[in-house]
Amino acid sequence: MTPAVPAEAVAPAQLDGLIRQDALTLSGQLASLRARLFPPQSVKTLRRFSSGEAAALIGVTDAYLRQLSLAGQGPQPETGIGGRRSYSLAQINELRRFLSASDRRSYEPQRLPGEPLQVLAVTNFKGGSGKTTTAAHLAQYLALRGYRVLAIDLDPQSSLSALFGIQPEADLGENDTLYAALRYDDRRRPLREVIRPTYFDRLDLVPANLELQEFEHDTPRILARGTRSGESPFFARIAEVLAGIAPAYDVVVIDCPPQLGFLTLGALCAATGVIVTIHPQMLDIASMGQFLFMTSDLLEVVRSAGGRLDYRFLRYLVTRYEPQDGPQTQIVGFLRTLFGERVLTNAMLKSTAVSDAGLTKQTLYEIGRQGGARGSYARALEAMDAVNAEITDLIRQAWGRPA
Repeated sequence: MTPAVPAEAVAPAQLDGLIRQDALTLSGQLASLRARLFPPQSVKTLRRFSSGEAAALIGVTDAYLRQLSLAGQGPQPETGIGGRRSYSLAQINELRRFLSASDRRSYEPQRLPGEPLQVLAVTNFKGGSGKTTTAAHLAQYLALRGYRVLAIDLDPQSSLSALFGIQPEADLGENDTLYAALRYDDRRRPLREVIRPTYFDRLDLVPANLELQEFEHDTPRILARGTRSGESPFFARIAEVLAGIAPAYDVVVIDCPPQLGFLTLGALCAATGVIVTIHPQMLDIASMGQFLFMTSDLLEVVRSAGGRLDYRFLRYLVTRYEPQDGPQTQIVGFLRTLFGERVLTNAMLKSTAVSDAGLTKQTLYEIGRQGGARGSYARALEAMDAVNAEITDLIRQAWGRPA
């Protein structure tokens, strides 16, 4: 590995070359790390789930799954040491289909005809508020429970893509992000061509890289020359491309960039639900106030220009919360007093389990109980499940179903 050169020792004219060399060095090390973490193909895979976990995800008892297995019905589990049975997520979904066909009740949560696609925008223009952590865990939680999910990384920094095992500079070519479906020229591609399957059954991804920033550069030029006949305005383009793939999914989860630009506005106009992440610190609360003012003003402009806003819910999610921290508890109480039920009842806890999982580009749902300290993992998982269950209830209510 090439030793680092102090930036102050480099002439200004050479600084761009130094920065590029640092980028290449870092990229190479990340590729090497991925090869060590996810051998032998250097791609992420999903762990198998114990019979008890599979039963809980489906909504039956472990004893029932054992009976099916002994009778040779449905997909057969893999048997390990001590007779422990385990299933892949694809097998769990196959079990859902099998049980729905053989029992009187349905184990498939997918939306029914007439129930609209739910598009959730996870947003805040302050970095570090937990947007990507929220979006990744929510998308995976929904997929684990049988929903058909599309996750969209709308942030040029590509954190969500990295969590799903994609290294943008190595794995993505030109025109491989959502920008391909939004662009204004003749190189525009259908969204289905840039959607990638992930190692989670029923969870697909639209990855991101720096190319997304081109939309922020192109749109002012298009606004200056005026919208041409048959050309959708910038704020309607994401909704338009999502309409084309709607039959294939139940829920779309969008990880918005930490800025209130044209991409974020497009996501907010496409959304049926908005999750605003909040870190309970006073500076973050002050920043959120400015974010809400700006969002309101810009959405008013969009609405006056013909934009359609159809939100089923707007919720504030407290993230990185430490219940033992007195000032944080006061701020959360302050938020609940101000916004009432618009603050989610459950909060995402600050946890070493989440941080430890992130070191290997994984989530709590990927590492499993054996992947971290049992106590901290259990607490973090319980809190994460509670948050995602509450959001899932909002989705079901938007379809007119019981929570």
